[in-house]
Amino acid sequence: MTEDTGGSRVLPAAAVALLFGVMAATFLGAEFGEFATFEGESVIHNIGYALFNLTGYEVSTIPSEGFLAAFLIVAVALDVAVDGAIYLAKREEDGSIVAAVGGAFTDGGER
Repeated sequence: MTEDTGGSRVLPAAAVALLFGVMAATFLGAEFGEFATFEGESVIHNIGYALFNLTGYEVSTIPSEGFLAAFLIVAVALDVAVDGAIYLAKREEDGSIVAAVGGAFTDGGER
């Protein structure tokens, strides 16, 4: 076994201190302009309108792009993930595949 004298920890500690100093200087020196507000506008409603490509209609008052394709792709991906999780949750008993839900949706009788 080798004895750790602490000399191998000096370089990482110096790197962390330098990184902290750079980040602190960056955060303290940052200037933020005036914040933008949407007075009288509902941002949540406008996100929903943009999600379903309703931005061209007069219901959306904040300009944005439509995201209907992204919404549908995410919906299909989540459906595939849930179906895959259900398929992987199946288990085998005596060489036959048994559903993960067991007899929850049956009358409980043996087959």
